[in-house]
Amino acid sequence: MSNDLFEKLSVIIVNYGTPELTLKCVDSILQHGIAENSDITVVENCSPGESKDKLIKYLPEGVRFVVAKENRGYSAGVNIGASQAKQDCVLILNPDTYFVDRSISKALDLLVADSSVGLVGLDLTYPNGERQYSARRFYSVLDIIGRRSSLGRFWPLKQFIAKHMMYSAWEKAVPFDTDWVMGTGFLIRRALFEKIGRMDESYFLYMEDVDLCARVWAEGLRVVCMPNVRLIHDHQRSSGAGPLSGAGKMHLKSLGIFRQKYRIPLFCPPGVKGIFR
Repeated sequence: MSNDLFEKLSVIIVNYGTPELTLKCVDSILQHGIAENSDITVVENCSPGESKDKLIKYLPEGVRFVVAKENRGYSAGVNIGASQAKQDCVLILNPDTYFVDRSISKALDLLVADSSVGLVGLDLTYPNGERQYSARRFYSVLDIIGRRSSLGRFWPLKQFIAKHMMYSAWEKAVPFDTDWVMGTGFLIRRALFEKIGRMDESYFLYMEDVDLCARVWAEGLRVVCMPNVRLIHDHQRSSGAGPLSGAGKMHLKSLGIFRQKYRIPLFCPPGVKGIFR
């Protein structure tokens, strides 16, 4: 891939109380030549403490830095960053991610070359090399129960979870269609992102990625995940915490918002066609 293709890329990172991780993410982008300084936007989403001051002091020169007036959630933070995007493709990253190579070039190549693809998910990997399995099927109620409780470790729910998590889709190590991808790191065409209304700000945290992918499919475009396009995710899953935890309650609240817009059947995942009411 030539640097000319990377010049088609705008990057958005929303920071909330993790300045060191955000700086590491930005440094990895610049180190591997993935985007120009001026095409990286960091949104400071009203973090407590000295987060803003650290970013002002240590962000590389030329990186766009935008301070939100209030914290209206992750989706709103991404949308603030999107207003700064100028290039044809947008890369949206969580701050607790970083690159170790330029394999994202393969995802950008696909997005630019194949007009049927609207959004591309990356291969999220924990620092120890374990794959996070970032591609998923749309939810059934049984999927939610299995993911939100210890019952998912046992038969028959364990089989439902394996299908929901699409474990087998990764085996051939080639790009594959998926219902949705984790919003931790993905590429989307900027024109499409604007057309479908950016992120839905009804979601404060969680499920905004599922909703976005549903709207990409509604436009007649594909959501694709790409094995071996590595993005390191230095994080442990908080949305998988117990339903009475803070993260668990937030995730269930977002599921309620999602259910108002889309179908969540009891047993079988709805698929792309069945999710729409």
